Amino acid sequence: MTNSIICGVDISNGDDDLKTIQTASQLAGLHDAQLDVIAVVPDFGMSQVGNFFNKDHHDKMVTEAKEHLNALVTKALDAEKNSKVRHVVATGRAYEEVLSLAKKTDPLLIVVGAHKADLADYLLGPNAARVVRHAKCSVYVVR
Repeated sequence: MTNSIICGVDISNGDDDLKTIQTASQLAGLHDAQLDVIAVVPDFGMSQVGNFFNKDHHDKMVTEAKEHLNALVTKALDAEKNSKVRHVVATGRAYEEVLSLAKKTDPLLIVVGAHKADLADYLLGPNAARVVRHAKCSVYVVR
């Protein structure tokens, strides 16, 4: 197990994940752990919709996601703390990429926000619920 904490955020939610990042940072501070914040962009390349996008669309999405993630973490913490955070932008399904990063880094904890709950996932959003069910480490859900 490494001394890291993963924080999964959805950059399309605007400022909704500020509290999630702040909580993850506090927990990382308590454990003297590295904070890894991950955002996931969808993979349109393999689907039928992929044909409607330019070939460089994915690269642009990743570049924009990195900029949004950097700005979000800076807003949640500050520039100095942000410089110590590892920013990860992955492509795919959010829960799969968070779990994949966790498998690679073997973190102490995963921190996620509970967003967009509907009748099927009354208490947690669908990605948070899947991370909670399948993670090999503890998961802290921020409401």
